[in-house]
Amino acid sequence: MAPPPTAADSPSAALDTLLDAVDVRIRGQRRVRLDDGEMLVLPQSSLSFAYVITGNTTTRVPVKGPHQLGSGEVLLSSGRLPATLTADGPASVLLTELELAEQSAHLLALLPDAATIAEFAALEPGAAALAQHMGVGAHDEHAKRGGDLAICRMMAKTVLASVIRAWVAKGCAPTGWPASASDPFLDRVINAIHAEPGRDWTVETLASLGAMSRSVFAERFRSTFGNSPAGYVTAVRMRAAQDLLTRGLGVSAVSRELGYASDEGFSRAFRRHVGTTPSTWRAQHQLTSA
Repeated sequence: MAPPPTAADSPSAALDTLLDAVDVRIRGQRRVRLDDGEMLVLPQSSLSFAYVITGNTTTRVPVKGPHQLGSGEVLLSSGRLPATLTADGPASVLLTELELAEQSAHLLALLPDAATIAEFAALEPGAAALAQHMGVGAHDEHAKRGGDLAICRMMAKTVLASVIRAWVAKGCAPTGWPASASDPFLDRVINAIHAEPGRDWTVETLASLGAMSRSVFAERFRSTFGNSPAGYVTAVRMRAAQDLLTRGLGVSAVSRELGYASDEGFSRAFRRHVGTTPSTWRAQHQLTSA
């Protein structure tokens, strides 16, 4: 018998879990000035979004008809289909090409082939304001500053998450999305991990929560998320650790919060996953945030 539904099984909680799992690397980002009739081709085999800064454009994606996009609106592409954007008069567009981090790669299958988000700036004014300052033009010259890569990545992650939320808010997502796009029993497991990353999660505990045997659960989890249950738990803990360190908690406090038996064990896990020690990461992040 499946466990009874909980608050974590709600569509809102499922969306929170999905957006929390978004983690990206920037493959390319630039502002493009288009003359009337000039076309911008979005990259294939890559997740990307085009934010119209000024002017009006027409988007074209196979199977979908032409769609008008004006300033403050977005075209999101998963890269599975060719997608273009043509200027109707002079226009300026931010094109951001992204790569989902390993622990987020499974999210691509949940996203639409392509989606246009009208009135994005009105729905997500904070993210739209960020988009206005992202990328550089072909003739722009800016001195590089320490922390640029980290800050740009966080801005891109924020805008992408906001684009997905706006797509859902506009009623464009399938009914029950994102839960209906995946396994509802695994959704329950994922929600529980994100709700309590510091809990002593074992494969047996997670399998029981998902109403499966240990072997079936482990196989289904890896097939769906491309990672082992233990690897996924660690990835969620490391994202939580970065958030807690950003908020000013010390290494020992974060270690205890996330259920590690010792600071040394937490530091080793953090370094393996992030590439630097928690204290070094915290110091660098505080410097870039100043």
